[in-house]
Amino acid sequence: MMRFGIDRLVEEPALRRPLVGRRVALLAHPASVTRTLVHSLDALAACDDVRLVAAFGPQHGLRGDKQDNMIESPDFHDRAHGIPVFSLYGDVRRPTPAMMDSFDVLLIDLQDLGCRIYTFITTLRYVLEAAAEHGKAVWILDRPNPVGRPIEGLRLRLGWESFVGAGPLPMRHGLTLGELAQWFIRTLRLETECEVVTMEGWNPSAAPGFGWPLGERAWVNPSPNAPNLWMARCYPGMVMLEGTVLSEGRGTTRPLELFGAPDLEPRALLAKMESLASQWMNGCRLRDCWFEPTFHKHAGTLCAGIQVYVEDTSYDHESFQPWRLVALAFKALRALRPDYELWRDFAYEYEHDRLAIDLINGSELLRQWVDDPAATPADLDALAAPDEVAWRDERAAVLLYR
Repeated sequence: MMRFGIDRLVEEPALRRPLVGRRVALLAHPASVTRTLVHSLDALAACDDVRLVAAFGPQHGLRGDKQDNMIESPDFHDRAHGIPVFSLYGDVRRPTPAMMDSFDVLLIDLQDLGCRIYTFITTLRYVLEAAAEHGKAVWILDRPNPVGRPIEGLRLRLGWESFVGAGPLPMRHGLTLGELAQWFIRTLRLETECEVVTMEGWNPSAAPGFGWPLGERAWVNPSPNAPNLWMARCYPGMVMLEGTVLSEGRGTTRPLELFGAPDLEPRALLAKMESLASQWMNGCRLRDCWFEPTFHKHAGTLCAGIQVYVEDTSYDHESFQPWRLVALAFKALRALRPDYELWRDFAYEYEHDRLAIDLINGSELLRQWVDDPAATPADLDALAAPDEVAWRDERAAVLLYR
């Protein structure tokens, strides 16, 4: 049986011994649950030897109550446990000195999706930096990277750091949160006590989950639009749609597994994608479809689009490349309709002067490739492949599960 970090900490008193006599805080969200679906806050509070004094919530809140980007969560008092709950996606993104003074050890139990732009990674960096500054300890209660070890995408370029870009990671990094913490500490040269309570039995190469213990462990949404493993597999590509006028399926029952717009012609788009780089469409099934979002982009309007299927026997873990797949869709649309106003210009994660598509990709390179009529799929491969190889070598030093 596979055990996550929280399960081991709750079930093994010896692991908790270094916490005795220290004030403990927890950074968590709705997916922070034990194997029996008890929230980590409740599970830790039930441990007589853990002095729980505070909790923290990332984007979408400790309870997952906020639906969209830039919808903030307030601080509040948890009546059940009699502790303050501080928001790291409200008045502040980084913990304040007063917040840091409230505890001695911060336990972090966050389910990540394995994609650079997922903001829990940025919150992890900010908390590690604050811990180093204030002399606090951080323990990572490790969880699976649900999309496993594959690497894909351009690395974030210097100067493009943002709340959706915590460092020079590729779009799909292939690390767990515990491994990411070790990488941040090495890369940023942080001096802080950081312990990783590792998982037992995680095998990211094993079918059918390839990173997630499918059939063994329940999926709890780590954010409101992350409803299942299939979304997580598509996310490193589909998230780029947030920087476009195309709907990424928010307001439907399959967010970030489909995309479209009222004026899209999906069959023509699929044909053009096939002609440009059919190899980037491997490892999944694609189907033209119709949908009407109930909120967000194109709310109440019938959209034509494409759904990506990664849940049946067509799914090939090693050949599926969601970042290239969605990049190809952009390129095909630009080839079919050169004047299509694809890129959405709006405030994205508190950035007002840079396009969302560039923030998401960590540079202007992807957008420039799409917009250049002379650029080919081979040109994008030539940009991304060296980044992917370099990252594979760099991350080897922090891998905890071999």
